[in-house]
Amino acid sequence: MLLVRAIVRPEKSNFVLSELGDAGFPSVTKMDVVGRGKQRGVKVGDIHYDEIPKEMLLMVIEDKSRDDVINIIMKSAKTGTKGAFGDGKIFISPVEEAYTISTGTSGL
Repeated sequence: MLLVRAIVRPEKSNFVLSELGDAGFPSVTKMDVVGRGKQRGVKVGDIHYDEIPKEMLLMVIEDKSRDDVINIIMKSAKTGTKGAFGDGKIFISPVEEAYTISTGTSGL
């Protein structure tokens, strides 16, 4: 199992969620977050914005679904045809175990 953490623009998150759901990946946790990337924020005139609003999508998937999920997120979170700074980032981490609290069963 893998944990996918995708940090995307807030205006793209509903589209990403819709595309994931349509492809058979409906289980997602969504959180409002703030942060900055390699550009260290955004400067507009004399004002420097250090904390840019983003949304983080968390999902645990089977290893075999990795490429499908990454491609869906990449295509649906990208702005324009080439993308732009601030479109986001995807992180993949291994998950040792998962348990359903109500039943105590393990796995997804």
